[in-house]
Amino acid sequence: MRLPPLPADQWDESTRQALSAMRGAETNNALSTLAHHPALAKAFLRFNVHLLTSSTLPARIRELAILRVAHLRDCAYEWAHHVALAKREGISDDEIAAVRSGAGAGAGHFDEFEQAVLAGVDELDEKSRLSDETWAALGRRLDDRQRMDFVFTVGCYTLLAMAFNTFGVQLEHEKG
Repeated sequence: MRLPPLPADQWDESTRQALSAMRGAETNNALSTLAHHPALAKAFLRFNVHLLTSSTLPARIRELAILRVAHLRDCAYEWAHHVALAKREGISDDEIAAVRSGAGAGAGHFDEFEQAVLAGVDELDEKSRLSDETWAALGRRLDDRQRMDFVFTVGCYTLLAMAFNTFGVQLEHEKG
């Protein structure tokens, strides 16, 4: 770990306020790592909480996209936490395994729209843009605001994967 989690008993009031955006969330290694930079944590968490709780994107689609990002970015921390969230949204173990296989390989598990969602994550990862075909395919079920939330969700969780991987954020049950 490059930035070990800062124990909660070492947080000052500004740190507690910064992390309060994640009300109800248990203290975990991600939040405790962000505690090293309260101003950044406060700004980032406001955006991240929007994507998790106020986004127009359907929760199932959000979690499929985040899982694909976590897989592409080889982010074990993000993957583990979002597998649990995905299961709460009714995503099966077989579907979760198919996300790792890629958009085409998931054809037996996902309908055409969800395949477009996974392909869209891959396009954003590879080219930093969606093709006209994928934009149109997403538009069959998503309006413009939802497609915007999709792009920002993929971008946010790509950034988070980079941060977690760089800082060495480990799963709570792992030892440093």
